[in-house]
Amino acid sequence: MNDLPQLPLLLTGFALLLVMAVALVWQIVMTGRRERRLLERIDETLEHRAFDQHRELLRDLHEGLERQTDRIGEHARADRELLQNGLTAASMQLSRTVETLTRSVEGQLQTLSGQVNTRLDEGLRKTHDTFTSVMTRLATIDEAQKKIEGLTSSVVSLQEILGDKRTRGAFGEIQLEALVRNALPPNAFTFQATLPNGNRADCLLDLPPPTGKVAIDAKFPLENYNRMFDPALAQADRKVAQTTFRTDVRRHIDAIADKYILPGVTADGAVMFLPAEAVFAELHASHSEIIAHAQARRVWIVSPTTLMAVLNTARAVLKDVETRRQIHVIQEELGRLAKDFERFDKRMSALADHIRQANKDVEEVHISSRKISAHFQRIESAQLDEAGEKSVVNALED
Repeated sequence: MNDLPQLPLLLTGFALLLVMAVALVWQIVMTGRRERRLLERIDETLEHRAFDQHRELLRDLHEGLERQTDRIGEHARADRELLQNGLTAASMQLSRTVETLTRSVEGQLQTLSGQVNTRLDEGLRKTHDTFTSVMTRLATIDEAQKKIEGLTSSVVSLQEILGDKRTRGAFGEIQLEALVRNALPPNAFTFQATLPNGNRADCLLDLPPPTGKVAIDAKFPLENYNRMFDPALAQADRKVAQTTFRTDVRRHIDAIADKYILPGVTADGAVMFLPAEAVFAELHASHSEIIAHAQARRVWIVSPTTLMAVLNTARAVLKDVETRRQIHVIQEELGRLAKDFERFDKRMSALADHIRQANKDVEEVHISSRKISAHFQRIESAQLDEAGEKSVVNALED
């Protein structure tokens, strides 16, 4: 790359040499033409004058022309040699410059090719990673789509199930059974229990006195509830559906109170289970007169969430009653534990006495060891006298 600034100078020198060569050739050509014109004139002169008179002049002229031609040839040869040498040097310099440029360009092309290959490899890798990520996400989306389709079919099936009164009632009973079985022990409830009046309750809780037996019946007034919020119906039709919904719920409350509250047999109240939280919320939010009527008839309306609270309370009561039943066993076990602890205290006291006595013996042995060590030191220092011998003997006897 450093030879690039010299390239214009070399080309300029080469052009000057070429111009000089052309000028020299042009001078030679013109000299030849002048010689031919001079000879032609001489011939014309010879024709008018005598050949003998001018022969000497022609010879001299011819010799002078030969000498002039020789001098011109020598100058031309020198100029040609100078031009040839200049052209050769310029060609060599140009060849070296072109070779240097070629190597530089090849090096830059190799570097550029390496960078391009690196960029291409990196781009291909990123493209592959992106494609892999996209395929993974597409697979996830496809799986989610399948789950959504399955959920859609399940929702459609659930809507078909809830559209029929019998299947809707069975759905409520199954949900009630699952909640009760998960919350209470098996001996605390009975499903499809028949009461003395011949009526069959969906679930009968057997709680301790004074509560007694509590009947739970599942009801699912869904048709008119859905009609209340159907945007395809007119406002008047939705009002009629709302009135019918209240009538249906009131009828269910009265039926439960008449069938499942039996003095001396069951508790003084019963439970109506609504499997849908939305229906339960609608009753408490917009139909307070229905709730008041249920409380007056001693019928407690619950949803799955509130039923879990009731069942957890019942489980706590059962656990408390069972604990009270086992109180004498607990007292007996506590009495045995007190006796065992008393024996443990006595044995611990005896062990403490032994430990204190052992500690005292260890201290006395340690004192004797220090005395013996002191006497051994005196023996080593040759300072033992008669009193020292007696004290050593006394120490050994001790």
